[in-house]
Amino acid sequence: MTMRTALILALAIASMTTAHAQTYQWKDSSGRTVISDTPPPGQAAKSARAIGGNEPSVVKEEKPQEKAADAPKTAAEKDLDFKKRQQESREKAEKEAKEQKVAADKRDNCERARRNLTALENEFRIVMPNEKGERELIDNTRREQEMQRARQIMADSCN
Repeated sequence: MTMRTALILALAIASMTTAHAQTYQWKDSSGRTVISDTPPPGQAAKSARAIGGNEPSVVKEEKPQEKAADAPKTAAEKDLDFKKRQQESREKAEKEAKEQKVAADKRDNCERARRNLTALENEFRIVMPNEKGERELIDNTRREQEMQRARQIMADSCN
């Protein structure tokens, strides 16, 4: 291919691509006439007119939802998404830590209730503090009450 043929081919391709380009004209907020290859933003899009090209002369206003779905995210949006994911991750970790603490407390309560019930059922002499803080030997009625209480704690905690 000669240089002249290559030049003609390049000009033909360039003229084809510029023939499809769209030019827009509108008045901005200060009243100046603006001519651009991109459509005007916002409300001015309704009053813009297309100049040249093969597209119709009425400019369609893009809806924000359509633009947001097609457009790549800005750095601020990416940063906001990242911070949101970090917050969700922290909340999830805190929730798991609380659940683990509750489970550990239940296991501890279960084990204590089992030991207390075993001691109460063996009928060892058991001394407990009374309302005044003095030590007193528990009778059979109080022993039964404590055994019932230990069984209830086991039912709640040991599952």
